[in-house]
Amino acid sequence: MNRFFQNFSSNPKDDTLAGMTVSLAMIPEVVAFAFVAKINPIVALTGAFIIGLITAVLGGRPGLISGAAGAVAVIFVDMIQKGHLRGQALDTPIQNLGFYYLFAAVILMGVIQIIAGTFKLGKFVRLIPYPVMLGFVNGLAVVIGWAQIKMFTHKHLKPNKETGLSEYVSDWMQGTELYTMIILVLITMGIIYLLPKVSKKIPAALTAIITVTLGVIFFGGGFEISTVGSYIREGGGTGLKGELPAFNLALFQQLPFDLITLKDIALPAFLAASVGLIESLMTMNLVDEITETKGNGNKECVAQGVGNIFCGLFGGTGGCGMIGQTMVNINAKGRGKLTGVVMALTLLCFILFADKYIERVPIAALVAVMFVMVIDTFAWSSLRILRKIPLSDAVVLITVSVITVAEDLAIAVFIGVMISAMSFAWENAIRIRARKKIKEDGTKVYEIWGPLFFGSVLSFNSKFDIKNDPDTIEIDFLESKVSDHSGVEAIRGIARKYMDEGKKVKLKHLSPDSKAILVKANPIFWDVIEDAVDDPRYYVAIDMNDKEA
Repeated sequence: MNRFFQNFSSNPKDDTLAGMTVSLAMIPEVVAFAFVAKINPIVALTGAFIIGLITAVLGGRPGLISGAAGAVAVIFVDMIQKGHLRGQALDTPIQNLGFYYLFAAVILMGVIQIIAGTFKLGKFVRLIPYPVMLGFVNGLAVVIGWAQIKMFTHKHLKPNKETGLSEYVSDWMQGTELYTMIILVLITMGIIYLLPKVSKKIPAALTAIITVTLGVIFFGGGFEISTVGSYIREGGGTGLKGELPAFNLALFQQLPFDLITLKDIALPAFLAASVGLIESLMTMNLVDEITETKGNGNKECVAQGVGNIFCGLFGGTGGCGMIGQTMVNINAKGRGKLTGVVMALTLLCFILFADKYIERVPIAALVAVMFVMVIDTFAWSSLRILRKIPLSDAVVLITVSVITVAEDLAIAVFIGVMISAMSFAWENAIRIRARKKIKEDGTKVYEIWGPLFFGSVLSFNSKFDIKNDPDTIEIDFLESKVSDHSGVEAIRGIARKYMDEGKKVKLKHLSPDSKAILVKANPIFWDVIEDAVDDPRYYVAIDMNDKEA
């Protein structure tokens, strides 16, 4: 048992304090998730507790914090609205059908993520280039920072002249309230940065939040200060008070199990699963780099899926790994799985028992913690190296950052990987070379250098002068790597053209798989491929390959 606990947490004190800090920093973003999706904040907080607890226990990356993330919330907004409209249009109307759509989509999202982990698709995150990673980090830092700036607003209901319905709008703080908010943010940030210089044993972020909260309670009576409670009520919520999650039986009683429902929830569920896994796995990679340890991506995929299934079954919203809260945790020295468990249980305690106290925490204190995280997360070194790295990498870094801010994380990563892949293919395509020489017997030799693949086939074909070459040709692939079937087909095409001209061609130093494909395409290539080699370099290459095998 003692050994298990040591594996669960190498430093229980730091993990516990970090988890408590993260739970406080989690509340504003989770509540914001609820406002975006137009659902009760308690539902979002319940989802954050469930997925946070399950992924902490089952996940493959200690220190990674999961919760109800805004990146997933945006995907479900239109689906929820579509569900509400369908529920009203049914012969027997179903109230709030959109929420049952949400829970069903979250369950399907979890199933998709479990499938991804089972088939070990998590390993493909390794294919994401480093410039894409930098762009992801910078873009999310900007998104999270802008979300904190939006906290300097008030929400209130305002009639929409076109629809006649009331909707929530935001107005910027002004006057004394704005100045008070700024001062409290600066004080909190000052404590976070200065306290470690006095003592590193005291958790800076948690101490800062408690200090500023107590200061507001005892000395802030004459000022208008935005707190967690006022923030929730401005968005239409009734407070943080909730109850233990219960099995969502109403989902199975109210949701129409038909093709229309599946059609409505399938695409949002797939997109949410993809975005959730990309954000979780890239956050995992970031933690790997910071802590110099290795997480298990496939295990994390399965854990995220299990967490989301339970969220749907117990009436919570879906979620994924959250880079903001994860960085708060890492900065607070949270390293073990215990920190995620403490975060989830502390969040549950807030909902059940300490709602009145947590509602008095100033929004400014939590905003300051997130601002510090943004400053620490943004890869400032990327700005210095932009002129030093290849132009293609700089383009990828900037493009991913901009698209992450303007559109969507998944789209940004996909486009970044595509640009990187195309750039890599182009750079290798122009590396193909053919060194030509004539033997004493008049045989012309083409010594091919560089990778032969789909991108370099055109350049490879242009190296040969089929009509003007002598009657005997040798093509030597000792310094070339035939990387795909397009390369093999290019070799077959060149050899065929020489034979059609009545010329004798020999192919030397081809790999066994390339030989097999050529011979299978046409047995005549047995006479074209030369197996007997006397180049000492070739034997060295074979020995090395044997060792690798």
